[in-house]
Amino acid sequence: MTPWTLVPLLVAAALYAAGYARRAQHTGPVRADIVGAGGFACGMLTVALALVWPLDAYAAYALSAHVAQHMTLLALAPPLLLAGRPGATMAAAITGAGRAHRLPRWLDGAAGALAPATVAHVGILLAWHLPAATSAALASEPVHRAMNASVLLAGLWFWSAVWRRLRARDGGAVGGLVALVTAMMMMGFLGALLTFAPRLLYPAYSDRTLLLGIDPARDQQLAGLLMWVPSGLPYLAVGLVLAVTLLRHPDPASAQPMRD
Repeated sequence: MTPWTLVPLLVAAALYAAGYARRAQHTGPVRADIVGAGGFACGMLTVALALVWPLDAYAAYALSAHVAQHMTLLALAPPLLLAGRPGATMAAAITGAGRAHRLPRWLDGAAGALAPATVAHVGILLAWHLPAATSAALASEPVHRAMNASVLLAGLWFWSAVWRRLRARDGGAVGGLVALVTAMMMMGFLGALLTFAPRLLYPAYSDRTLLLGIDPARDQQLAGLLMWVPSGLPYLAVGLVLAVTLLRHPDPASAQPMRD
């Protein structure tokens, strides 16, 4: 753990708490805001588990912990964080106003761009799990920090775009479903590759894993199973919600996209 990791988390938590308190003074604690704040708190705890301890510590020695860290940052923490509408809440702390804020138009549009967000999501997943990229992250702390930051940002971008499809309640849900299925397929493909590979794909972890008393082959299989099965659950859950939303609101004229 370094200040490069801890300080941004503390700053984000402080800004959110200050913004939430300021908005509550003006509007009172609305039930939706309380639920969102709970989601954001769970998201921050999840990020801390991934970047502070224990996953970050064990990711230096076990591929399974490395994969668990990435899947936490990519698939689990972002939807929890976004449930609290962090953009609007933190903006209230910065500007000193208690009302909801909107992102600048260009940033708002980029945050909802589903196609490039999906490409980035899948691309980051595949790129950082190339053996050469993993070895580079193990050998260099700056590369390691850049890897984790890019994984979290790719997750936030993707889930922000999907979240808007969830709130739109129109035909846009189809695009969200396609994006979720695409991400799940790529994760499943990579997970199956790790699980059934006839040889070790990450030699940089071979000696490190032995220090924990774990067989490297078993560690690689566990990493594949983690990516293949539990990591797909958030995508599956949101995909089911999108499918139900699409069935209930098939008329595109009823679209009401969320803006944060």
